Amino acid sequence: MVRLRPAWSWGAGSDEREMLGDPLLVRSITKDDALGGATGAGVRVGIIDSGIDNEHPAVAGAVRGWAEPTLGEDGSVTYNLQPHDDLYGHGTACAGIIHRIAPEAELYSVRVLGQGLSGKGTVFAAGLRWAIENGMRVVNLSLGTTSPKYFAEFHHLVQDAYYHGTVLVTAANNMPIMSYPSLYAAAVSVACHDRAAGDDPLEFYCNPDPPVEFGAPGVDVRVAWLDKGSATVTGNSFAAPHMTGIVARLLSSHPGLTPYQVKTVLSVIADNVRPRR
Repeated sequence: MVRLRPAWSWGAGSDEREMLGDPLLVRSITKDDALGGATGAGVRVGIIDSGIDNEHPAVAGAVRGWAEPTLGEDGSVTYNLQPHDDLYGHGTACAGIIHRIAPEAELYSVRVLGQGLSGKGTVFAAGLRWAIENGMRVVNLSLGTTSPKYFAEFHHLVQDAYYHGTVLVTAANNMPIMSYPSLYAAAVSVACHDRAAGDDPLEFYCNPDPPVEFGAPGVDVRVAWLDKGSATVTGNSFAAPHMTGIVARLLSSHPGLTPYQVKTVLSVIADNVRPRR
């Protein structure tokens, strides 16, 4: 029986033709140069999701701030900055992955999804706007909208993040449909990769066939969940936080990098880039 996988996921296999050549101008960069010894210290990471259980052992109190946008009857947005819990488990799962990879990163929970893991596009946009305006260096977006009416608004926000120096790491939709902001060129788009499922959380791949650019663990991964528990899950949602943690480590070690420089470094140190001579 053929097992269904999230859309945009892929595997490198062992065929030499799927190895990518490294760009000559930056071929001297190695993964150790980029990430070695880094812990995410000093990097603010926004997680826009269903909330985070800060007391979960996998998160270990790493959350430093909270925000929850609320729409008024007149369409205005206010932000509740008081601590909140996770309404579903999804946000805690993402936070646990990021904390494992970048244990000293400062996490910020931006809750825009409810108990059914659903929410309004306007609230989602407001949460992303808050993250950009409040100095998040990296933002994990394991969610998206398929509604065309939000195309322009999210395009503007992604561009705003880019010019503010905020790296947006986005999960591609699990279905083969367009979703926003996961497929905007200025964002770091991530899907599952079946080779990145071992014990090395820093293992990731560069996709030779965009729009999704990178692949990370997302198939049968063990994650934190509600009630201090855990779950085995599959989805592009769980590949994205692996890349978010890697970006947090990269920026911890090299804080001056711009978003496009981050993407360049990632494309060079990916595990399927041809070994340097």
